[in-house]
Formats: sequence, structure tokens, C-alpha cells
Amino acid sequence: MDPNLPATRAVTVVQLPDGTYTYADPASLPVQGAPQQIVQHIHQAPPDRTVQRIALGSGVGAGAVAAGVYFGPLLVGVLTAIAANLAMLAFLAAVMAWGVVTVVKSVGGSEGKAARKALRRR
Repeated sequence: MDPNLPATRAVTVVQLPDGTYTYADPASLPVQGAPQQIVQHIHQAPPDRTVQRIALGSGVGAGAVAAGVYFGPLLVGVLTAIAANLAMLAFLAAVMAWGVVTVVKSVGGSEGKAARKALRRR
């Protein structure tokens, strides 16, 4: 041990591989004896990132991952908007058909009665 470096209670003087001495915190020194046990938890990737992780693992590249990250939510938004438009059109078609049927029924003439009979036969 180098006599120029006084040992204190909180730290320890150690000799490095090149022969010099230095202070070291005992808590940061490697444990001599039994090997350290490492516990590794493997979790499944969340559903929205699985495709990106598969792409990275297969060597596709950052461009494909960036496209998946950008266009994935964009595609969901577009499909949602299309579904909302189709639902609104179906609702309007049902309301208009109900209105036509109501008007035809309320017309009391012979044409209205014939149309009502034709609708009942279907």
C-alpha cells in the first residue's frame, strides 16, 4: 500500500493494474466470491409496438419503423372517419325512407292506397 495515500474509514486504497494507487468506495468494488445472480424479466411487447420491434429485429431499418409509427395512427384515424361517414349516410337513408313511407301512407288517394298495398305484399 502506498504510504502517501492515507486510508480512511469511508474509502479504501486500491492498486490499479498499471501499478498506481487510488481511492475506491468499497460499495462500488466488485464482490469477491459467489457470482452475482441476474434476474431478467421478459415481457411481451405491447400490441402497438410489436410490428416495429419485429421490423427492427429482422433488419428492415429505421425508415420502415418510422413509417409504421407515423402511418399506423393515421390509418386508424382515416378508417374511423370513413366509418363515421358511412354510419351517417345509413342513418340519413333510413330517415328518408321512413319519410317517404309516411308521405305515401298519408296520401289518401287511390295511388296511395295502391302503393300501400304493394308495400304490404313485400
